Parts: sequence; structure tokens; C-alpha cells
Amino acid sequence: MAGLATSFGSGAMTNPIREIAGAGCILAIGTNTTEDHPIIALEVRRAVNQGAKLIVADPREIGLCRMAHIWLRQRPGTDVALLMGMARVIVDEDLLDKAFIEERCEGFTEFLNSLRAFDLDRVSEITGVPSAMIAEAARVYATSEPSTILYAMGITQHSHGTDNVLAIANLAMLTGNVGKPSSGVNPLRGQNNVQGACDMGALPDVYTGYQRVASEDARANVNASWGASLPAEPGMVLTEMFHAMEEGKVKAVYLMGENPVLSDPDASHVEEALKKLEFLVVQDIFLTETARFADVVLPGASFAEKDGTFTNTERRVQRVRKAIEPVGDSKADWQIICEVARKMGAKGFDFASPSEIMEEIAKVTPSYGGITYARLESDSLQWPCLNVDHPGTECLHADGFARGKGKLTPLEYKPSQEQPDDEYPLILTTGRNLYQFHTGTMTRKSKGLNEMKGEEEVEINPQDAEALGIADGDRVQVASRRGKVTAKAKVTKSSAKGMVFMTFHFAETPTNLLTNPAQDPVAKIPELKVCAVRVEK
Repeated sequence: MAGLATSFGSGAMTNPIREIAGAGCILAIGTNTTEDHPIIALEVRRAVNQGAKLIVADPREIGLCRMAHIWLRQRPGTDVALLMGMARVIVDEDLLDKAFIEERCEGFTEFLNSLRAFDLDRVSEITGVPSAMIAEAARVYATSEPSTILYAMGITQHSHGTDNVLAIANLAMLTGNVGKPSSGVNPLRGQNNVQGACDMGALPDVYTGYQRVASEDARANVNASWGASLPAEPGMVLTEMFHAMEEGKVKAVYLMGENPVLSDPDASHVEEALKKLEFLVVQDIFLTETARFADVVLPGASFAEKDGTFTNTERRVQRVRKAIEPVGDSKADWQIICEVARKMGAKGFDFASPSEIMEEIAKVTPSYGGITYARLESDSLQWPCLNVDHPGTECLHADGFARGKGKLTPLEYKPSQEQPDDEYPLILTTGRNLYQFHTGTMTRKSKGLNEMKGEEEVEINPQDAEALGIADGDRVQVASRRGKVTAKAKVTKSSAKGMVFMTFHFAETPTNLLTNPAQDPVAKIPELKVCAVRVEK
């Protein structure tokens, strides 16, 4: 995206986590870092203690706000307007890095023209943020070198999520905050190896290392290595798969380490789609809510019961070592996959260990070409690591962008697909809590964590609660156009007036029955962060 495909397109950080502490300014947008990435939050705190300016852009009063120098409380779904408004200030006040733009970027004239639509009066009207605060944030970001941007799914899970990321990339390139220490664009991934899964081609349009399926050269390389003839057309994304299941176009699914009955939007549609399958296999470490729909459940091994690697959000490949033997009949995921493949008559699945799999990964994945178990024994490596003599890459784009020049992208503000109305007057946004994780598959098994946070709460602003006759602790019903759930009210100023907040950790309150499956047209990510609801006692 925006010409920074090596990192932005794959969702990996351009810079190491430890460099956050050396930033002069941190812009954290769409990330509740203290609760969702607490280790990274320590680096943010260290930076602030050393004098860095922290700008937080979030509709909720999250933990970061308490250490922020500037808190921009934008309305949910208005991030493009906010970021382009900041860019407008940087251009108007001549705070941009002209040399960087001239040498390393293209599309500046078209981008400049698009900024005309983002005068601060209009941006303030759209976002609800005072124009003076937007201008101050822009000045601080542009002048406190080096500046870094942190973001998470509060940016991507929108019907205009791609535009959000492009707006962030524009801001970084406009000020030359790419390719140097403690700068960059740094998406914080939501799970321990989601980066590694994407790196290994668990996306419908790429092979390992983000080699495009449509590329003849990449396809020829993979075909030769695997002795296969692979299609030139990308496959379906997750949300498209559920529509295809419902329509009978997908008849069988092998689902591994995922719990879409709780994690995906419009969850009742997910359940109906799963029921129409002829055959469903679920491979997981516990009997999840999704596994209850399965014809066959294959017991996988947990992280402590297997060898392998995890690749984290800063592109760091790290060894995982078995601490205990797998419990019961469970096996490591790679072993199960290989056994199933061999039973189906497939060739090339005769691996004896994860290290042999890593050898194949290095052969077919240029960015992992120099990563071996021998090298990982004593240290970790960050990709790109092109050969066994390569030290790995801490900072991306230091010498240039993968596409040549970075593209500054003209953008326009597009409202979220669902807006409040008389029937559904409040906006629901969703996120996580420090004490539970994702759909609770693992954390809900912990007595201690359940004592800290054992049920769903609906965060509601005191003004909205008073108008609805709701007191703190009341049981409430939250309804959207897709479903309804019940939970306990938490009356708090953390949620802005007109907005409520819920997590999706609790099967007893399946929040994603409510959320909107509307998709970003490019990335196909659903709009989990904005939907219209009503709340009743």
C-alpha cells in the first residue's frame, strides 16, 4: 500500500519495537496499546519518560490518553478526515520534508489537490475534534523528529480501512518519517503468530513472502518446488467464503485455530453458513463454539507442546521449543496436516521435523531465504533475511521502497456504512480487554482471569445512560439490525456521548451478532468497529 508494500501491505512494523523508546513523537491511532499490546506500551511509556510527545487519536478514553500530550477524540470512522486534515496543516505551514518527497515519492501534485477538500473547519465538523487541536497535533508530529506511528485494528476494521492505512502512509512520507531509526509506520498485530501466518501465504492472493499469485515468475518458482500446477487467480477471503458456503458453492471447510462463530461479524450468518456445509473439520486445542458445528474435530497441540517458530509484529522470527509432550491424542498442527495430506495421496508431505519445513520455506520464500534453525538457536532474525550471510533487516525502506518510489495517495472522506438513526441512535465500537483474549478459547479457562473480568460489559456514557434510565450495573439489551445480546451496563466517561463499547470475549454475550459485515472494497476486511445500535434497560 502507498508504495510501501513490503511492510504496509503485509501489516508488519517497519521498525523494531525497541526503537519506539527513541522516538521524538509517537502518534498512536486505533490502538489500545496498554491493554492489547502491554509490552509495546512499556516502550511508549519509556519514550514519554524520555521526553517524547505522545499524540493519541481514539474515540475512547483509553489508558494511553492518561500519558498523552494531545488526545484527539475523533468520532468513530472519521480517521481519513483527521489524518488528511493533519496533512493539510503540514503542507500549508511548510512543515513537509521536501527533499524526501522529491527523491523518494511520486504523486505529490495529485495528493496536494486532494487536500483542498480537507480544510480544518470541515475536518473538525466531520471528526468532532477542534481545529486548533488538529493543527497542534500536525505541528508536533511534523517537527518532533523522529516521529513514529502505531496503529492496530481500530484503523483497519472499517469499510474504508485501506484508505485509513494509506492516509497514515501519506503522513509518514510527507514528513520523511520512513526508513530511519525510531520512525516509520508500525501496525501492531493482534495475535502471536498472525504475522507468520501471513508470511507463509495464509492469504488468498499471495504465496509465501507476499509473492503474488498473479505473478508468472512466482508461480513458476512455487510450482517447480512443489511439483504442482497452481491457479493464476486469487482465492476467496474469509468473508467471501461464508457467502459461498451459504450459496452451496463451498461444500467442505478445514478450519484451524479460528473461532468465527464468536470473532466474525454478523455471527448468526456465520452459523447459518456453517450449517449448510456438507463437511466441516475443526482443528483446535479446545472444543470451541465453532467446533460444535464440526463433523470431525482434530486435537491440535498448544504452543507449549510443539517445536517451531513464531514471527511477531516486528517481523522477528523466533524459535518455539517444546516444554511438555502433547496431552492425550493431540499432535502438532504440522503433523496433523502432513498425515491428512498423505492419506489423501499428496506428495511432498514427508517432513520429519519443523526444521525440515523451514528448509523448504527458505527455498521458496526470498524474504526468509537466510533463516535456518541453526541460526535461530542462539538468536532471532528479522525478515527480509535473504541468505545465510545476511544479518536480517531491522528497519525497512532505509535505501528505498519495494516499488521504487513511494506513492502519495489522493483520498476522500467516506462515512462508515452504518450511521445512527432514530431506531438505532448509538454507535457500537468493539475491542479487547486486558484480562481476556480474543474469543476466550484459552483465557476463559483461567480462574484467575475470569475473576478479573468474567462477563461482558457495555460501556455507556453517563449522559446517554441518564437519558435511557440506565444505572451502573443494570442488565441491558443491545440490539442492531442483525441481532440482540444482553450484558451488564458500565456507566463511564471512557465512552463518548453517542457511543458504546463492547468486547467479543464472551460466548454468553456474542457481541458479533450485532456487528456489520460491510467490507472494505480492497482488503475485504469487515467493518467491525462501527455499527448502529440501541440500548434498553
